[in-house]
Amino acid sequence: MPGTLIVNARLVNEGREFDGDLRFANGRITHVGGQLSAQPGDQVIEAGGRLLLPGMIDDQVHFREPGLTHKGDIASESAAAAAGGLTTFMDMPNTTPPTLDADALEAKYRSAAGRAWSNFGFYLGASNDNLEAVRTLDPKTSPGIKVFMGASTGNMLVDNPDTLDAIFREAPTPIITHCEDTPTIDANLALFKVKYGEDIPVECHPDIRSREACIKSTRLALSLARKHDTRLHVLHISTADELALFQAGPLVRSDGVRKRITAETCVHFLRFDRSDYGRLGNLIKCNPAIKDASDREALIRALADNVIDVLATDHAPHTLEEKSRPYSQAPSGLPLVQYALVAALELVHEKKSTVAQIVNKFAHAPAQLFDVKERGYLREGYWADLVLVENEPFTVRREDVLSKCGWSPFEGTTFQSRVGATWVNGRMVWNGEHLMGTPNGQRLEFDR
Repeated sequence: MPGTLIVNARLVNEGREFDGDLRFANGRITHVGGQLSAQPGDQVIEAGGRLLLPGMIDDQVHFREPGLTHKGDIASESAAAAAGGLTTFMDMPNTTPPTLDADALEAKYRSAAGRAWSNFGFYLGASNDNLEAVRTLDPKTSPGIKVFMGASTGNMLVDNPDTLDAIFREAPTPIITHCEDTPTIDANLALFKVKYGEDIPVECHPDIRSREACIKSTRLALSLARKHDTRLHVLHISTADELALFQAGPLVRSDGVRKRITAETCVHFLRFDRSDYGRLGNLIKCNPAIKDASDREALIRALADNVIDVLATDHAPHTLEEKSRPYSQAPSGLPLVQYALVAALELVHEKKSTVAQIVNKFAHAPAQLFDVKERGYLREGYWADLVLVENEPFTVRREDVLSKCGWSPFEGTTFQSRVGATWVNGRMVWNGEHLMGTPNGQRLEFDR
């Protein structure tokens, strides 16, 4: 069938950077190599040496649907993701109502069909009283089970020790955890309220959502995973201290054995630190908190050293009105999907990473970890989820933000790379300036 041939690209895949061509047709990659010949009817795109990467897979987003759609929804936030080269997202269950059973899970899949610009998967949430839903989850229907071992929205804080132990023992998929110890946070908050009343400065956020709270909860999650040999993925590592708890090494060894316990960090922990609260205030208030510059540098090194396995966003939009409230009333979270890839590529320009490392952590690793079928690589037969990146500086402007909340913490930042085009399932959905066509995202399949 007629397809599309991208020529003279700098392909980055599976640890290699090489000059070559790539052809796709009927939604899938048909050929990867050098000096490919166009077939009759093919559209030929001259890459001119630009980077051609597999589309990024974001394993942690909050697209706010259902129930919180004044902040964002599947259509708006997946559009922003596609514009940023994120061709697949995995959405969190702490919505209104939360995704706590198979019916709620399927309702989210139905809501995304025909509306999502990127491919989609949805997590099942765990609570103190839905163990049967966790136990009976079909592993082919969800990337994993989300356990909030810290404060969360609604009935999603799992603080019953017996229930927590049973979830780790019986989960049929990987468990992913938000690790912060709520009693520690509550005690810290009480101390700051004594000192400041209701006028707590946002600069205190990393001392309230403290490193001690992270470490204590992460230790608990790891102990349960080791006890039950659970596949555990700890989200949004924010401290240097936690890194010592994880083993360095590739996600999958040469003998085929893969890590049972893995770690993720997020783009904002690599670009911001405590010094940025004075400039950005509640705009960078998130949970866990952005902490010190030394933590940021340690996390960057941990990516290169394979202590951190996955890079993600934890995209969590709120309106500017909500963010403008006093610290204690302002919600936590920030919108990131549209500029996450270019923010990560800044590490390459700063000589702190390579493009191959970014692609590994932001595309290959989440595909491996969650058993995503036929995505995350430039491989013949795989879905043509692709992003073309050019090294051309641009400055983030509020009027260009596609997230429904209408702002970005990166406004005014000049990045050295830009997304020139994004293809989802073989269709161009972003041409470097605006969205193209109609939403083309597909439900993820899990090869389990």
